[in-house]
Amino acid sequence: MSDEPVAAAQIDGTALDQLTIPEFQAKRGRGATTSVALTKAYLKRINDLNPKLHAVIVVNDKALDEAKASDGRKRRSPMDGVPVLLKDNIDTADLPTTAGSRALNDSRPKKDAELVRRLRAAGAVILGKANLSEWANFRAAKPTSGWSANGGLTANPYVLDRNACGSSSGSGASVAASLAQVAIGSETDGSIVCPAGMNGLAAVKPSLGLVSGAGVVPISAEQDTAGPMARHVIDAALTLNAIRGGTADFATADANVLRGARIGVWRLPVVGEDADRVLTESVKVLESLGATAVPVEVPYQERIGELEFPALLTEFRRDINKYLATRDGKNKTLADLIEYNKNDRLEQTCFPGQELFEQAEQAPRPDDPQYQKNRAELTDLAKRSIDETIEANDLDAIVSPTNPPAWISDCARGDNDIIPSSTPAAVSGYPHVVVPAGFGGPQRALPIGLSLFAGNFTDAKLLAIGAAFEHAHPVRKAPTLLPTVG
Repeated sequence: MSDEPVAAAQIDGTALDQLTIPEFQAKRGRGATTSVALTKAYLKRINDLNPKLHAVIVVNDKALDEAKASDGRKRRSPMDGVPVLLKDNIDTADLPTTAGSRALNDSRPKKDAELVRRLRAAGAVILGKANLSEWANFRAAKPTSGWSANGGLTANPYVLDRNACGSSSGSGASVAASLAQVAIGSETDGSIVCPAGMNGLAAVKPSLGLVSGAGVVPISAEQDTAGPMARHVIDAALTLNAIRGGTADFATADANVLRGARIGVWRLPVVGEDADRVLTESVKVLESLGATAVPVEVPYQERIGELEFPALLTEFRRDINKYLATRDGKNKTLADLIEYNKNDRLEQTCFPGQELFEQAEQAPRPDDPQYQKNRAELTDLAKRSIDETIEANDLDAIVSPTNPPAWISDCARGDNDIIPSSTPAAVSGYPHVVVPAGFGGPQRALPIGLSLFAGNFTDAKLLAIGAAFEHAHPVRKAPTLLPTVG
């Protein structure tokens, strides 16, 4: 383990933590660095810090070959040569894809996920696979986010005994600690945005359908999406450009995007005083950039909460069985996974139960009329909760606190998570952007994010607002791997 402070690592005179993708490409263009040098720097960070963080499950032994190939190309895309980590529920033909579970260790996917194919076509360097909450946190009734049987328990790099949030915990912790330039996470409800907030990152939960879900271990086709996690909004935008469908440019900045904008402010007292204080500070920044703040309440949340979980149970059984049928391993159905977990003691160490698996196996089938009625109502209410709030108040976007300060990880207790701001965008399929906004908890050592969401396919507008906020309020600081805080 290196004694070098976590924030101090550099690449050719620039701190890794501060380096953006455009800066890297500019330096490489004038011969001041290479993809090989950047990839080596991140591989060293993984070697030095991952024993403490448990954020990376496997490293790609061909990463340096991919970087060398990038350096040899004369024409390069913005993502060419950029080292990227993938959450370990995203298929790669040349690396294991396990969703963190030992039940998938006996097989590999036959081909790359579509988003990985797009990254490779853009010239990105695949560094390896990031740890996650096993099965994207859809196994145990009271899980400890960030734990998987294959990866162990991911630590928050700001304070090591604190949680990194799930399920894209390894993706978040890795990028925060500069183990990669960017990472890809996935979300059904909260699994990109919460790890981003708790690890001090910018991230995008894209509009549903913008990024292909082909080759991503599923929970629900009605809500699942992959998305980028980065230290800088521009890096998240450029990564989204590479993995998305269509031709929109999400990296186009608009410094005046907030001038005359109306921003709904959704306060969530349940998230705690620190998060509310950070939201208040963030609103002042938005107002200084020309926005008008409008207090709002986002309706229908109680009913949405009643309907979401039963719908996901039905959809998980349908979609995981369909996915498992593409693999050559012994475990071909959800019923097989349930039986496997009963007989593997290592699978019971921090997720002692598999209640969600068992409930999903017994859940109504997708052709059940009551399920179909409830899912239609659920999606409709989620969309209306955002659309009606925006229309009634003539808003450009809504902001809320992303997360409370990270809780202490405890396998005996499970999570202590409160992240209600993720649900409207997650269930509706609308975009959700997170930007670092401040710190809270003991010694104000733990990051808190600002959430931005709006109507369908407003990803570009939200990224522009996030970039303007980030430029005016650069509060993010590198983690230092504190063991604990009082």
